[in-house]
Amino acid sequence: MAVSGGDVVWVGADRTGRALHPDAEVIDLGGAFVAPAFVDSHVHVTDLGLRLTGLDLSAADSLDECLALLRKHAAEQPGPVLGHGWDETRWADRRAPTAAELDAAAGPGRQVYLVRIDAHSAAVSTALLDAVPAVRSLPGYTPGEPVRGQAHHAVRDAVLAALGPADRDRARRAALDAAAAVGIVAVHECAGPHISGADDVRELLALDHGVQVRAYWGQAVTSADEARALVADLGVHGLAGDLFADGSLGSHTAHLREPYADRDTRGTAYLDADAVAAHVRACTEAGVQAGFHAIGDAALDAVTEGFARVAAELGGPAVAARGHRVEHAELIDADQLKVFADFGVIACVQPGFDAAWGGPDGMYAARLGAERAARLNPFAAMAAAGVSLAIGSDAPVTDLNPWQSIRAAAHHRTPGHQISPRAAFAAATRGNWRAGGVRDGVAGTLVPGAPASYAVWDADDLVVAAASDKVQRWSTDPRSRVPGLPPLVPGAELPRCLRTVHRGNEIYSA
Repeated sequence: MAVSGGDVVWVGADRTGRALHPDAEVIDLGGAFVAPAFVDSHVHVTDLGLRLTGLDLSAADSLDECLALLRKHAAEQPGPVLGHGWDETRWADRRAPTAAELDAAAGPGRQVYLVRIDAHSAAVSTALLDAVPAVRSLPGYTPGEPVRGQAHHAVRDAVLAALGPADRDRARRAALDAAAAVGIVAVHECAGPHISGADDVRELLALDHGVQVRAYWGQAVTSADEARALVADLGVHGLAGDLFADGSLGSHTAHLREPYADRDTRGTAYLDADAVAAHVRACTEAGVQAGFHAIGDAALDAVTEGFARVAAELGGPAVAARGHRVEHAELIDADQLKVFADFGVIACVQPGFDAAWGGPDGMYAARLGAERAARLNPFAAMAAAGVSLAIGSDAPVTDLNPWQSIRAAAHHRTPGHQISPRAAFAAATRGNWRAGGVRDGVAGTLVPGAPASYAVWDADDLVVAAASDKVQRWSTDPRSRVPGLPPLVPGAELPRCLRTVHRGNEIYSA
């Protein structure tokens, strides 16, 4: 492969390449595997960095272990405690830490904010509740339980406001360095008023780093002028990402048609069809990419009805031309998929969710019951319906590891929902560039004219594999010359990144 000026200019046999480019610097990769670099279509950069540099609770296998990690961190680090990643569904007693337990572990008067792994609820100390006095009167506050909904938003806003610019900068650089180290050259930041705040997204976009950032802001608008003004004010690329139509299944806030199996609630609706339609109409008229966070079937009802209304007014092609997107789209049915396909709505999915919480004994089954849980994340049905897929991590919710996400998509826990490793790889490369508005036909590939954005991997073997439960439409015979990928069967060692290059510039070297 020959690269010049940040672009791929030639690909072919070694002898011919050397003859065509006799003065080139030659880099011998020693038989390593070279592939288009990854893009992650759903990341919370500062949050990820805070987890990488602070109190990471994702490995806690019990409530006692979670409290022990908090106790150790509080003894070593002064000031408020920010932690991320506890998941009570993995613990024997299946309950979250209480404020009294946090007070005892961290010490009296200490402000403690421990956000659940899905980032839609948090366990907080008494001192932090006292610092946000209105929280006890907001929806989502229940004594003795994690804060959810509006109560969580109020506490989170206060916690993030206390972070200084240096704290945020250190966290961001750690997160983007980690992305480059796993072959990622671009991320889509999903920011918003109650996620990271306006200062954070402005600072992120001003940061000089080799990993490219496309930023979305999750705030609903009602007119084209309002959409244009908000984009101009913040410098963001779209009003999409985590614009919440609902919450999460783990926190019982995803909006469902029928109640949860393990709690008498149908979740939380943050937007109705009227608000969705107003936002899509405003963004379509303004030429701005719109999008929503929607997980539950009732939330997806509101989102698809809103898209259908605007398409009836402005025309389907006008809506499709903007490349609007929906994050997660987990409990989606055939009628909703048809709306996505008809109006070019991109599904930005997270296979890591199924790997973490799917299966007959997982959190999904506990929250919804086995029958409804088996409908979640139907990647094969999405692809068959003609819906464009983009694959992301929602880091720090799941790990920033594209190969792990591809493996999860190809080995879905529910039979019939798998897609092939090749299709998943395309969704994590070309699909993610497309979800970010790049429709040049070459981004995410390594052909002449494509940006020289690639990663070099230590991978011992390459195979052409079908989805784990399907007969593939292309040949797996080596003579067909279908490009191979590293083996991604469960338990196989995943490739190790040796080098990451974006537009011809090295941004990581092992």
